Amino acid sequence: MSDIELWQAAALGDREAFGLLFRRHYSLLYLYGSKICSDTGILEDSIQELFIELWQKKSGQPVQSVKAYLMQALKYKLYKSFRNKKPVQHVENMADEPFELSHESFLISGHENEEKSRQAIEALEKLPPRQKEVIYLKIYKGLSYEEVSTIMQINYQVVRNLLCQALKNYRKLMAPSVLPLLALLLT
Repeated sequence: MSDIELWQAAALGDREAFGLLFRRHYSLLYLYGSKICSDTGILEDSIQELFIELWQKKSGQPVQSVKAYLMQALKYKLYKSFRNKKPVQHVENMADEPFELSHESFLISGHENEEKSRQAIEALEKLPPRQKEVIYLKIYKGLSYEEVSTIMQINYQVVRNLLCQALKNYRKLMAPSVLPLLALLLT
């Protein structure tokens, strides 16, 4: 069954469909959430709370991408938990929250030159948080522009422009000898 069919069945009270949705998307949500929140307890609780709320509400609202909907909902749930835990450091704009990409996300198996990998990771770490996030979602996770648009709450063309700008900035930060590594990341 497709995600949309499972979503609709779960909205009608089908426990098996709901369980399959949970199992199908848990690891993706965990990996995405770990880029936003390093506290595994908060992350796991947030994912569980998200699914509990979905089951209890059973809104059945139509969605174009279940994956994008769940990732966006988790993102807001995590940001909400940050605001609740840190009242002194109230976040005015979620775009300013740090989005971290772990080194493990970009290890390239079997790559002969570790120095090039290190330089690529350092260049990615120098990008602004929104640019790192768009690269992670579009290139590393392989999501469509529409899905990235939904998750980041920006319009389709802004996603395209942001990715283009991120890649331009990445190229500027890279030494010419490391540029071939970008091709490996994009494939």
